[in-house]
Amino acid sequence: MPSPEHQIESSARTRSRSAAPGILALLGGGEWRPGTEALDAELLIASGGLEVTVLPTAAAFEMPDHVLDRARAHFGPLGATVRELRVLNRRDAEEPAHAEAIASAAFIYLSDGSPMHLRSVLKDSAVYAAIVAAHAKGAVLAASGAGATVLGDPMVDPRGGAYTVGLGLVPDVAVFPYHGTAADHLRERSIELLPKGAVLVGVDASTAIVRNPEGAWHVAGSGVVTVYANDGTKRALTDGELVNLD
Repeated sequence: MPSPEHQIESSARTRSRSAAPGILALLGGGEWRPGTEALDAELLIASGGLEVTVLPTAAAFEMPDHVLDRARAHFGPLGATVRELRVLNRRDAEEPAHAEAIASAAFIYLSDGSPMHLRSVLKDSAVYAAIVAAHAKGAVLAASGAGATVLGDPMVDPRGGAYTVGLGLVPDVAVFPYHGTAADHLRERSIELLPKGAVLVGVDASTAIVRNPEGAWHVAGSGVVTVYANDGTKRALTDGELVNLD
């Protein structure tokens, strides 16, 4: 079996030749906890590098230093370094140096925290435009909890389980994080109010739906992913199973 270093070098050569988008991983929260190492190791290999650019934006009011410390403690044993990008407010999101850092990143990670703050900071910003462009050119993008919620559209409003406007990187998909432990009334409200044409995806903590460059989705992690459709049907999926979001 090829060494991790060889796998990373091969992945880097492949990514440099490809115009396909990078892998996208949307976690239901619980990033960098025990049990997520295998997923993050795979994402590192896919990125072709050993550096993760972490944006603690959603945790701007919840000790972003702690978020970055957890990221370093998690990725260090995987042989990777964390490049911190302190985009904590709207001014930071319009900073050219931050957008340039994103443009050169091979693996971008949006942490958990407040989805409403994250959306207000990133929407129509230079940093978000750089994230979209980098991902379209092959950069791996991972987002947990708040980050996963915000990248969809519609977006589950955590204040009551109804819907609001997300950033729309993944159109017609609403991510419900911490699905397995959420309050029943919030979950039921999101199911009841699901907009026509959209799919609601409940993702447990430390679990992800992962999209490959060809556009196919699968489950990764120890928890369950539950897909709700407009017709009232639902499907519960576990690690390795394909996810149909059409």
